[in-house]
Amino acid sequence: MKYFHYHQPFPLENGASLPELTIAYHTYGTLRADSKVVWICHALTANSDVADWWKGVVGQDYVVNPDQYFIVCANILGSCYGTTGPLSNNPTTGQPYYHQFPLITIRDMVQAHILLRRHLGIERIYLLMGGSMGGYQAMEWCIQENSLIDRLFLLATSPTESAWGIAIHATQRLAIEADSTWQENAPYAGSKGLKAARAVGMLTYRNYGIMVQKQTDPDGEKLDAYRAASYINYQGDKLVKRFNAFSYWTLTKAMDTHNLGRGRGGHVDALLQTIRQQTLIIGISSDILCPLIEQRHIQAQLPNATLVEIDSAYGHDGFMVEGEKISQCLQNWLGN
Repeated sequence: MKYFHYHQPFPLENGASLPELTIAYHTYGTLRADSKVVWICHALTANSDVADWWKGVVGQDYVVNPDQYFIVCANILGSCYGTTGPLSNNPTTGQPYYHQFPLITIRDMVQAHILLRRHLGIERIYLLMGGSMGGYQAMEWCIQENSLIDRLFLLATSPTESAWGIAIHATQRLAIEADSTWQENAPYAGSKGLKAARAVGMLTYRNYGIMVQKQTDPDGEKLDAYRAASYINYQGDKLVKRFNAFSYWTLTKAMDTHNLGRGRGGHVDALLQTIRQQTLIIGISSDILCPLIEQRHIQAQLPNATLVEIDSAYGHDGFMVEGEKISQCLQNWLGN
């Protein structure tokens, strides 16, 4: 992992600013004058090591191969994986931000990416790609620096955060806020609430069909300790060990702000029509968090878009789980 330190105030969309900024990022391959740059924007709780969490898509012998491309993935603003976030020290106070970390937006994340792009000396992006919240960043970036981006790849995403998504995020934050430790200024604050928030999330990342298929108990005589309950507890505990409630609270607020039309006349469809790049869109048949209606809408507005609907039982998580199908679609579209 590498770090870019920006020792100047970083203005935020809401009018506040951060005194300085650190961005954690990974690169794969070698940047040369003739390099084809692939920039991958990650989703909610991922990190910049995309070759680790997106196996089957990124890495040696896969479609996004560092032998063929110079690959960049930067940890998003507000996260807890190296980029400035609520657990970072506030240079003004010398203490972690915790609850004092300001409201950030998807546009702020993209502005941080743009700073890193300039720092790395990247003048063109051959392929900008992202799934879910990563797709939010990719679309926003394509609006901000349209002339620098050649191709766009979007998975399980939408041009605005839906009322459904905002309601889910509000429910998750209520769970965190209900934790009796949440108001403490400590890294562990809100951990039990984070576990509950993850449980809510898992129900939207998957769906009825896959839960029944994978988590139904063979023992119909049980009165307790059901497999589905154990699965939800396990997933919650796993996230608590690797993530942080302050970042989760902050990033779900940031997702709520996603609206390409804000401050631009509110005309989301008109803005989508300005994205003239060749675009591949993938939707997942069983996705209940960001359903196919969203990807079909994007495809209908973009002048040069191809939509592939993947039949998968894994719901929203299909954009991560179905690596082989995704890779084949991307490879065919790129003509590799």
